[in-house]
Amino acid sequence: MNIPEDLKYSKEHEWVRIQGNTVTVGITDYAQDKLGEIVFVELPEEGEEVIKDEPFGAVESVKSVNDVFAPINGKVLELNDPLVDSPELINDDPYGEGWMIRVEISSIDDLKDLLTAQQYTAYLAEELE
Repeated sequence: MNIPEDLKYSKEHEWVRIQGNTVTVGITDYAQDKLGEIVFVELPEEGEEVIKDEPFGAVESVKSVNDVFAPINGKVLELNDPLVDSPELINDDPYGEGWMIRVEISSIDDLKDLLTAQQYTAYLAEELE
Protein backbone atom coordinates (compact mmCIF):
# COMPACT_ATOMS: atom_id res chain seq x y z
CA MET A 1 0.00 0.00 0.00
CA ASN A 2 1.34 3.38 -1.02
CA ILE A 3 1.35 6.11 1.68
CA PRO A 4 3.51 9.04 0.48
CA GLU A 5 5.50 10.78 3.22
CA ASP A 6 4.90 14.30 1.85
CA LEU A 7 1.10 14.22 2.30
CA LYS A 8 -1.27 14.55 5.26
CA TYR A 9 -4.20 12.19 5.83
CA SER A 10 -7.66 12.13 7.39
CA LYS A 11 -9.22 9.24 9.29
CA GLU A 12 -11.86 9.12 6.54
CA HIS A 13 -9.06 8.13 4.09
CA GLU A 14 -8.60 11.40 2.23
CA TRP A 15 -5.13 12.73 1.48
CA VAL A 16 -4.05 16.38 1.43
CA ARG A 17 -1.12 17.97 -0.43
CA ILE A 18 -0.38 21.38 1.10
CA GLN A 19 0.86 24.17 -1.20
CA GLY A 20 0.82 27.47 0.68
CA ASN A 21 -2.80 28.30 1.53
CA THR A 22 -4.12 25.84 -1.07
CA VAL A 23 -4.57 22.10 -0.66
CA THR A 24 -5.16 19.35 -3.18
CA VAL A 25 -7.48 16.59 -1.94
CA GLY A 26 -8.07 13.01 -3.06
CA ILE A 27 -8.76 9.59 -1.61
CA THR A 28 -5.96 7.32 -0.45
CA ASP A 29 -4.59 4.23 -2.10
CA TYR A 30 -6.16 2.22 0.74
CA ALA A 31 -9.60 3.76 0.07
CA GLN A 32 -9.53 3.20 -3.69
CA ASP A 33 -8.36 -0.39 -3.15
CA LYS A 34 -11.24 -1.09 -0.72
CA LEU A 35 -13.78 0.48 -3.08
CA GLY A 36 -12.67 -1.52 -6.10
CA GLU A 37 -13.25 -0.33 -9.65
CA ILE A 38 -14.46 3.29 -9.52
CA VAL A 39 -17.13 4.02 -12.12
CA PHE A 40 -18.44 7.48 -11.17
CA VAL A 41 -17.26 10.54 -9.25
CA GLU A 42 -19.44 13.38 -7.96
CA LEU A 43 -17.57 16.63 -7.25
CA PRO A 44 -18.68 20.02 -5.88
CA GLU A 45 -18.85 23.18 -7.98
CA GLU A 46 -15.95 25.62 -8.26
CA GLY A 47 -16.46 28.41 -5.73
CA GLU A 48 -18.48 26.17 -3.41
CA GLU A 49 -17.54 26.15 0.27
CA VAL A 50 -16.51 22.81 1.77
CA ILE A 51 -16.92 22.18 5.48
CA LYS A 52 -14.46 20.11 7.45
CA ASP A 53 -15.72 16.57 8.16
CA GLU A 54 -18.76 17.09 5.89
CA PRO A 55 -19.22 15.31 2.53
CA PHE A 56 -18.15 17.32 -0.53
CA GLY A 57 -18.71 14.62 -3.11
CA ALA A 58 -19.08 10.92 -3.69
CA VAL A 59 -17.27 8.03 -5.31
CA GLU A 60 -19.23 5.17 -6.83
CA SER A 61 -17.61 1.82 -7.43
CA VAL A 62 -18.94 -1.49 -8.67
CA LYS A 63 -19.35 -2.38 -4.95
CA SER A 64 -20.85 0.74 -3.35
CA VAL A 65 -21.32 4.51 -3.23
CA ASN A 66 -19.29 6.38 -0.60
CA ASP A 67 -19.17 10.01 0.46
CA VAL A 68 -15.87 11.85 0.29
CA PHE A 69 -15.32 14.14 3.28
CA ALA A 70 -13.63 17.54 3.36
CA PRO A 71 -10.50 17.35 5.51
CA ILE A 72 -10.50 21.17 5.92
CA ASN A 73 -12.79 24.20 5.60
CA GLY A 74 -12.40 26.28 2.48
CA LYS A 75 -13.50 27.33 -0.99
CA VAL A 76 -13.16 25.03 -4.00
CA LEU A 77 -10.74 26.60 -6.47
CA GLU A 78 -10.46 23.81 -9.02
CA LEU A 79 -11.95 20.44 -9.92
CA ASN A 80 -10.17 17.56 -11.60
CA ASP A 81 -12.49 17.62 -14.62
CA PRO A 82 -10.96 14.52 -16.31
CA LEU A 83 -12.43 12.39 -13.48
CA VAL A 84 -15.92 12.97 -14.89
CA ASP A 85 -15.10 10.94 -18.02
CA SER A 86 -12.32 8.82 -16.50
CA PRO A 87 -13.11 8.07 -12.84
CA GLU A 88 -10.74 5.09 -13.00
CA LEU A 89 -7.87 7.61 -12.73
CA ILE A 90 -8.44 7.37 -8.97
CA ASN A 91 -7.71 3.63 -9.10
CA ASP A 92 -4.76 4.06 -11.45
CA ASP A 93 -3.04 7.02 -9.75
CA PRO A 94 -4.79 8.12 -6.51
CA TYR A 95 -2.01 10.56 -5.50
CA GLY A 96 -1.39 12.00 -8.96
CA GLU A 97 -3.86 12.13 -11.85
CA GLY A 98 -6.61 10.91 -9.51
CA TRP A 99 -6.76 14.04 -7.31
CA MET A 100 -10.28 15.40 -6.81
CA ILE A 101 -10.36 19.08 -5.78
CA ARG A 102 -8.11 22.03 -4.92
CA VAL A 103 -9.28 24.15 -2.00
CA GLU A 104 -8.26 27.51 -0.58
CA ILE A 105 -7.91 26.91 3.16
CA SER A 106 -10.14 29.03 5.43
CA SER A 107 -8.08 28.33 8.56
CA ILE A 108 -4.55 26.95 8.73
CA ASP A 109 -5.57 25.44 12.11
CA ASP A 110 -7.60 22.81 10.21
CA LEU A 111 -4.33 21.18 9.15
CA LYS A 112 -3.35 20.32 12.74
CA ASP A 113 -6.00 17.57 12.88
CA LEU A 114 -4.57 15.72 9.88
CA LEU A 115 -2.31 12.69 10.26
CA THR A 116 1.28 12.28 9.09
CA ALA A 117 2.12 9.28 6.89
CA GLN A 118 3.40 7.43 9.98
CA GLN A 119 0.26 8.23 11.99
CA TYR A 120 -1.98 7.17 9.08
CA THR A 121 -0.05 3.90 8.72
CA ALA A 122 -0.55 3.21 12.45
CA TYR A 123 -4.24 4.14 12.17
CA LEU A 124 -4.70 1.69 9.29
CA ALA A 125 -2.95 -1.05 11.25
CA GLU A 126 -5.42 -0.52 14.13
CA GLU A 127 -8.41 -0.40 11.77
CA LEU A 128 -7.39 -3.64 10.07
CA GLU A 129 -7.01 -5.61 13.32
